[in-house]
Amino acid sequence: MFQGFRGANEMLPLIQTRLTSSKSSPRLAGKVAIVTASTEGIGLAIARRLAEDGAKVMISSRKQKNVDAALQSLRSQNLQVSGIVCHVSKEDDRAKLIEETVKQFGGIDILVSNAAANPAYGSLLDVSWFCIFDTNVKATFLLCKEVVPHIEKRGGGAIVLVGSAAGYTLSRLIGAYSISKTALLGMTKALAPELAARNIRVNCIAPGIIQTRFSEALWKNDVASEIALQQIPLQRFGTPEDCGNVVSFLVSEEAKYITGETVVVAGGMSSRL
Repeated sequence: MFQGFRGANEMLPLIQTRLTSSKSSPRLAGKVAIVTASTEGIGLAIARRLAEDGAKVMISSRKQKNVDAALQSLRSQNLQVSGIVCHVSKEDDRAKLIEETVKQFGGIDILVSNAAANPAYGSLLDVSWFCIFDTNVKATFLLCKEVVPHIEKRGGGAIVLVGSAAGYTLSRLIGAYSISKTALLGMTKALAPELAARNIRVNCIAPGIIQTRFSEALWKNDVASEIALQQIPLQRFGTPEDCGNVVSFLVSEEAKYITGETVVVAGGMSSRL
């Protein structure tokens, strides 16, 4: 009557093995990710978090010394990463980034487009738009377009664009930059339904004031810091890791029913209804 029934002592090791197996498998195991502009700040934090969650990550920067320093830091944590010099506005650089990723890691599942430029502050009418829009908008779109066939070959995947809360609330000092980030919000909405048929999800994050070199004029200055914190309900500035955590979620299976959305990572700063 009880043939084939295993006693508790016999079943316990099997249960423990299954539990250990499920816990030890990172949520991005087997995935390959490209993260642009990823040798410092938000990009580096995203690359680190994806690698910690099991992905093989290709990082990039416009300078070889920055790539080398970031690789040394990440590899010291036993993370599976490689790196290459890439100026995303240059077609040849984008091609080499994709080619090298496929060569080293066997394919591409995830793209995080973080590269951006803001070469000048001042009046909207006085700022040169060409560099800003070439890098922040045109290059972002072209990189997505060039990566899509590779993600599709893997059966689908995810793209995350790194926008900015400034895309919702435009700043007079960085007007052109803000508008370029507004364009990324629209790009996310436009790409999502088109790529859904290819099983590729497209989302965006909109960081607020994150403690990076880019925003240090705000959080390092006591007066500016006090004024800025008055607009942040959580009463602190963000960290690059705050952004990395959200991106890791968005590219994972846990977010498989989320596409075309922008997640504001700004401590509660007013951005939209």
